[in-house]
Amino acid sequence: MKKDIHPDNYRPVVFEDLNDGTKILTRSTVTATETIKWEDGEEYPLVKIHISSSSHPFYTGQEKLVDIEGRVDKFQARRKAAKKAKEALAKKVIKTKESNPQTEDRAKPQKIG
Repeated sequence: MKKDIHPDNYRPVVFEDLNDGTKILTRSTVTATETIKWEDGEEYPLVKIHISSSSHPFYTGQEKLVDIEGRVDKFQARRKAAKKAKEALAKKVIKTKESNPQTEDRAKPQKIG
């Protein structure tokens, strides 16, 4: 095996799941700016994570939507806006045809000769 390829700065770190508040104390090399006082009275670096095995549907067996960044809401808003724009354009086209009926005649091919 190759030597000196694995980090040697492992230390205890607390990972907090932001979905359900679960905290896990484990060893890691990750850097953290926050600290937390653990159950044993010691203070450890704190890393906040969006999802862990305590809240992930695969591990919990629950089907639930975890949408932290609002992707679904953004998609639905874009979809509604596109539908409104399409309806407004359709109304505008209908209004134009009603006000100028000769427009339809010009669009049809005419025989010459």
